[in-house]
Amino acid sequence: MSVHELLVHPAFSLGSTPTSWAEVLGFVTGGINVWLVVRQHIANWPVGIANVILLGLIFVDGGLYADAGLQVVYVVLQVWGWWQWLYGGRGRTQLATHRTSRTEWIAQAVAGVVATALLTWLLSAWTDSTVPFWDALTTTISLAATYGQSRKLLESWWLWIAADLIYIPLYAYKHLYLTSVLYVLFLGLCVAGLIAWRREWAGRRTSPVAA
Repeated sequence: MSVHELLVHPAFSLGSTPTSWAEVLGFVTGGINVWLVVRQHIANWPVGIANVILLGLIFVDGGLYADAGLQVVYVVLQVWGWWQWLYGGRGRTQLATHRTSRTEWIAQAVAGVVATALLTWLLSAWTDSTVPFWDALTTTISLAATYGQSRKLLESWWLWIAADLIYIPLYAYKHLYLTSVLYVLFLGLCVAGLIAWRREWAGRRTSPVAA
C-alpha cells in the first residue's frame, strides 16, 4: 500500500461515514499549527506545511476542488510567511504584529470579489462541485487571511473567524465531520489569537521602549 493509499484509507467511522488517516492527522497538525500561530511560535510554519498537504488529500477526496488547489498555494505562502516572520521587519529583523492599512483592505476586498466570482464560474463550469460558490468564497477569504498572517496583520484573525464560520457547516454538509469539528477548534483558537495578538500589539505601543 502506497503512502497516499494509506492516508486516504479509513481509520475509523463516525456513524456510517468513514474517516481517513489524512483527516485524523490533519486534525492533529491543524490544532497544533493554530496554537503555535496564537503563540507567534516560528514552528507553526513547518507544522502548517504538513497540515495543508494532508488537507489537500482530504479535499480532493471530498470534491472540494478549490480548497484542494488552495493547499498548493498555501505551501508557497507558508514558506514565504516563514521567511517574513524571521526577516520581514525593518532591517531584516523579526516581524512584529501591526494593523492592516486602508490600502491593503481595499486591495484585498477588490481581489476577493474578483477571485470569488472567477472561482465560482470555474468550479461550476469545469468540475462536479456541489458547492461552487461556498468553496470559492472560503478559498478567497482563506488566501487573504493567510497573507495577513504571513505579514502578522492583526486583522487576519477576523478573516480566519469569518472563514471558519462558513467552513464548519460546509464540511459537515460534505460529511467531513472530523474536519468540521477541527474548524470549531480553529474558531476558538482564532478568537484566542485575536485577543493575544491585540494585547501584544497594544502593549508594545504603550511600552517605554516602543515610544
